[in-house]
Amino acid sequence: MPKSVVAALQIGALPEGKAATLEQILSYEAAIIEAGAQLVVMPEALLGGYPKGEGFGTQLGYRLPEGREAFARYFANAIEVPGVETDALAALSARTGANLVLGVIERSGSTLYCTALYFDPQQGLSGKHRKLMPTGTERLIWGKGDGSTLPVLDTQVGRVGAVICWENMMPLLRTAMYAQGIEVWCAPTVDEREMWQVSMRHIAHEGRCFVVSACQVQASPEELGLEIANWPAQRPLIAGGSVIVGPMGDVLAGPLVGRAGLISAQIDTADLVRARYDYDVVGHYARPDVFELTVDQRPRPGVRFT
Repeated sequence: MPKSVVAALQIGALPEGKAATLEQILSYEAAIIEAGAQLVVMPEALLGGYPKGEGFGTQLGYRLPEGREAFARYFANAIEVPGVETDALAALSARTGANLVLGVIERSGSTLYCTALYFDPQQGLSGKHRKLMPTGTERLIWGKGDGSTLPVLDTQVGRVGAVICWENMMPLLRTAMYAQGIEVWCAPTVDEREMWQVSMRHIAHEGRCFVVSACQVQASPEELGLEIANWPAQRPLIAGGSVIVGPMGDVLAGPLVGRAGLISAQIDTADLVRARYDYDVVGHYARPDVFELTVDQRPRPGVRFT
């Protein structure tokens, strides 16, 4: 695999909704081409939004009518997969020649999923991953994915997979991705904390892979005209922190903090063999005689007709 350029696009979901956010994504076409990016990773929940601070009217044991209305609005802003938005993103991938990985809120029946979508310049929409475990009160609004959407795909930059936000802290999920030969680890997120940078460097070093993490960036409640309980009015809701890390844990680009933008770095997957010389977490450094992981990749629908 020749050297290639990977990038993280740090932007945020717009309060005007998914159509405006999609236009914002498309507006970076020239920047993607100028960077020569062959892979662009975008944040978690970018299309559909991450409603930070929203309580959806839920108290333990009961839900308020206004919470149902808030969820209905959120549901309306989610996207169908496939749909008009995925068609537009497939066209962007084709025009730029870049593979895309980005976070969306996927509408399926009456359930929402926090999903990462994959786009290929030739194939268009080529895969998806539904977040396995929503974090905290995300469980109020998102369903759980199953093992059928854990792909690692062959692309022009190497074998690419996506793990969303705090899924990155699930050791067994990481092991399953490593076992599929992942070379470029994509981490869409809304986690702005310094600890996130530590996690990204750890995963790159543990998996001896390249990591591209893209975080949303959102203005403060004061700037957005919002009142959010227990959040300082002047503090950004999401400060960003997109970063690209090499297979020895070295930071190649970023972190980008406090503003929108595109960061990029040149990578060479030939470096992975050198990095794994003394540590191959699912190869010569594994102990299958002691530890064994079983991954169930079957779809798990709630109703099955036979």
